[in-house]
Parts: sequence; C-alpha cells; structure tokens
Amino acid sequence: MIWITGDKHGEFDSVEAFCRKWNTRREDVLIILGDAGINYFSDDRATEIKAFLATLPITLFCVHGNHEARPESVPGYQLQAAFGGQVYVDPHYPNQLFPVDGALYQIGSQKTLVIGGAYSVDKYFRLAHRWAWFDDEQPSDAIKARTEAALESVNWCVDTVLSHTCPKSQIPLEKVPPLNPEIPIDTSTEEWLETLRQRITCSRWYAGHFHIDYWRDQMTFLFEQFNVFDA
Repeated sequence: MIWITGDKHGEFDSVEAFCRKWNTRREDVLIILGDAGINYFSDDRATEIKAFLATLPITLFCVHGNHEARPESVPGYQLQAAFGGQVYVDPHYPNQLFPVDGALYQIGSQKTLVIGGAYSVDKYFRLAHRWAWFDDEQPSDAIKARTEAALESVNWCVDTVLSHTCPKSQIPLEKVPPLNPEIPIDTSTEEWLETLRQRITCSRWYAGHFHIDYWRDQMTFLFEQFNVFDA
C-alpha cells in the first residue's frame, strides 16, 4: 500500500500510531508532502529522529519542504535508484527516501512529478529568534529548468503532482488566516507553479505547507490526514 500525508515537523507519533493501526510493513510507503522535519536540526536531535523512524515498519518518501535542509546538503546522503528515478538515502536509515526536486517517479501506478520547496512566511520571525532558516528553501533556477525538461520529456502529461506549496491560483485563501500586509511575502514559487499548472495535464495534485486537510477541484491539501495514494 502507498499512503500520503502532510507536514510532520519532526513529530512522528501520528505516523507510529498509523503503522500500528494498519499493521504496515517496510514494503509499504508513506509520502510526506514536505516539512517532514527529519533534517531540520543539525545535531543529535536529527540523529534521534532518524533512528526512531528507522524502527517503524514503513518506508517514507519525503518531499522537500521549506523548514528543513535539502538532503543533498546533509552529510551522509547518497543517490540510489528507487521508483524509476533516483532518491537521496542515508545508508544508516534506508527507509527514509528523499526524491530529487523536479524529477519524475513511478509511484505505484502513478507517473508522478515531485516539486518541493516554498517560501517561509515566518522567515523574519525565525531570523529574529535565531531559529533555523534555509536560504535554499525555494526551487532554484536549476531545479526549475530540470522540472520543465522532465515535463517536456513526457509531453507535459503526468498522473500526479506532489509539491510542498501550490500554484498561486490554488492558494486556499478561504482556509488560511490573512497575513500581515506589512511583512513582504515572496510568492515566486507559487507563481512559477502556476505557469506549470496551466500547461500540465494531470489527474491529481497534492500539496502540504498550509496545515489544512482540504480538497478543491484537482487539488488536495493534506496535513493530519493519511489518505490512500495508490493501492
């Protein structure tokens, strides 16, 4: 079975309970739509999280969020083949997979595009309080080019898109509190995703980031819910 859920921010009690409830196995997969929080800390706390997750009978497929380091910048991660593409894996924690932003994967029956990253609307709060903030949180020009090249290779037709944030027109303004207009917000990632949305043919698009469980048209936003992705 393959399931999908939203941001966990390093809190995995719900994932542990989910594994117990459904009697999962390591062959089962749980997609996390960014901000898993596995690589948020750069000290022993990260090691503790990874060691705990390594005991769970499930494989995690973690889209990149904005409140975590990119796996390619974390010591220990290596590229290996999975789901018809390549993913980053630390050999000590083989059930924790991190897809390459802008790459295509075959996840179950679904031809799937993965696009991680987003702007942190709490950037200045984090900087003021000396919390972790990652300057490569948003897709770079190279990632955007890789994404568009991947889509060109399949004539812009996929079954599913997995992203952390969403296209600008799909931002669930009716479900999230208004932001302080005096704080500058960078929406360039959402604007770029909107250009993709207008060209992509797909059946489903999943996003996290907004901390809501909500469905509208082809967009599904997940936070606490665990949905079946592919049986």
